[in-house]
Amino acid sequence: MRREFLGALAEIVGRIAASLHGVAPVVLPIHMYIAGGAALHFYTGERVSNDVDAAFSHRIALPEDLEVAWRDADGASRLLYFDRNYNDTLALLHEDAYDDSHPLPLPGVDNAVLDVRLLSPLDLAVSKLSRFSGQDREDILALARHALIDAAGLRVRADEALGGYVGDLARVRNTIDIACRMIA
Repeated sequence: MRREFLGALAEIVGRIAASLHGVAPVVLPIHMYIAGGAALHFYTGERVSNDVDAAFSHRIALPEDLEVAWRDADGASRLLYFDRNYNDTLALLHEDAYDDSHPLPLPGVDNAVLDVRLLSPLDLAVSKLSRFSGQDREDILALARHALIDAAGLRVRADEALGGYVGDLARVRNTIDIACRMIA
């Protein structure tokens, strides 16, 4: 994981946490569940994402300025922004994905206000099966290369997740088969 990326993410999340000042304590902490390329980067160190895909335990009014310009270790200019269009309802997601997420302590962010969490590697892989773009395939393989997931575990978790998915499941079942063969 690149510390420069961590700093940029901490700044964005810090702005979100600051916007929660004055929220009734009974509602706190708000849980923030990070998915996508940002989560992948924390687990593997691969692929630096330009956006932060996240869902929250409550509906919140996000602040306006949720993008940060930063420099990578090689001096390249980068921009990290919070993706306001991310929607986890379209992804294949296990019903326990949020309960099984991993805490991500960030400097300057009080987890009693905003508890930042990463989808587990397995749930991150499952979340990529419904779209299954070329990038999603590469991300699943990166998790497997780092021994964070295996084909059998992915199949079980994805099959369980299908129970909460509606519509024609034939394509998603096919992507599960393809992903498991790729990993094996």
